[in-house]
Amino acid sequence: MSDLLRRVNESLESEAPALARCLSPLGRRIVMPAGIPVQAREARSTTYNGTIGQLTDGHGGSLPLPTMARVLGGLDGKELDRAFLYSPVAGITEVRERWRERQRRGQGADRPSTLPLVTCGLSHSLSILADLFGGDGRAVVVPSPYWGNYNHVFATRTGARMISAPAFRDGVYNHRFAEEAVAGGALAAGEPVVVILNLPSNPGGYSATDTERREIRASLVRLAAERPVVVICDDAYAGLVYEDDISRWSMFWDLVGAHPELFPVKVDGATKEFSFFGGRVGFLTFPFAPGSPAADALESKVMGLVRSTVGSPVASSQAVLLAAMRESRIEDEIEAVRSLLAERYRVLKEALAQTDDALLRPQPFNSGSFALVELPEELGVDAEALRQHLLAHEDTGLISIGSSFIRIAHCSVDRDELPELVRRLERGVATLAQRTVGKG
Repeated sequence: MSDLLRRVNESLESEAPALARCLSPLGRRIVMPAGIPVQAREARSTTYNGTIGQLTDGHGGSLPLPTMARVLGGLDGKELDRAFLYSPVAGITEVRERWRERQRRGQGADRPSTLPLVTCGLSHSLSILADLFGGDGRAVVVPSPYWGNYNHVFATRTGARMISAPAFRDGVYNHRFAEEAVAGGALAAGEPVVVILNLPSNPGGYSATDTERREIRASLVRLAAERPVVVICDDAYAGLVYEDDISRWSMFWDLVGAHPELFPVKVDGATKEFSFFGGRVGFLTFPFAPGSPAADALESKVMGLVRSTVGSPVASSQAVLLAAMRESRIEDEIEAVRSLLAERYRVLKEALAQTDDALLRPQPFNSGSFALVELPEELGVDAEALRQHLLAHEDTGLISIGSSFIRIAHCSVDRDELPELVRRLERGVATLAQRTVGKG
């Protein structure tokens, strides 16, 4: 073990020993080495700087091809340089600072958070956390049904063990899903566990009520009294809430400081919050004050993983996001998109309310981009068979989840087309079940 790695591990152990216990073997080994990016950063103020291997104008500025520079013509000289030169491995500092300010709106100083680290999208953020806290046999809890990519990120890539409990029981959110999954998961006493909390959810399109948030917090605190718990707050759909009594704030803030062995990690980004799907700008935030031993240690480890895989985050996307965050009208533009999605949500909710509950059983939804519909078991209709039928006979594309659920992405359908989409879905179920459509 190098002196640098030993110092980094000792820093984490000094402030958060329980979190240090949660590290995977790779998580314990990884560190940002004092290599080219570090040495180049130290040489930034020198007159003769021959450190980093990127093409410049000889004075630290970029040397873009004119055709490509014209595509980003809205950026001024300094910002154009940022777009065409390597990003710092942790991300552009102003992007990180502005994102942190945005995250922390309404939060007090008693809820610390690190300066967010920039990643290449939310899936990249999740893969970094899988590398840090996953690993062979590590239990990862997620309420079912859940986004299938969690399996690839945690189980396929790192060998982690996915364990689950239903997200809903009798139409009510199951706030004890993590406790239930761990109770049936054959974990050793005190064994660390990772919990994924995705609200608003994919595929369900659900966010917890204030009462449910308190119950989820209490459940996770009880779990942390038994073992170290890393809670990944997957906030991919942050802010996309359509009911007045549902909070828009991440549960990350509810969990910060809730228990000494409970460690929330915030995963968010510009993908959905700024409707910047092609930009691939994600962020990772830990529950420690900037500059603290734990914050610095985790930053070094994340940077080591970024450096060893993608090299650095995408600079051009960060430059575009930064330009947007500097604009005073950007929050109004974000709200306009949310309002558009809220209209689609309401139309879909009304259309699903008119369906025959003997054919379709919509799950509770109030936020995000999706609605999840359960197929009654007694019909004997398989979700994948239904999906194929809708493609072939109803000119309709939806997503099958397991054998019993169909996901509707209302975010990508015009509001006026949603009622017809639901009619075709209901007709497809009736055809396969050999039933007649009628309000049950």
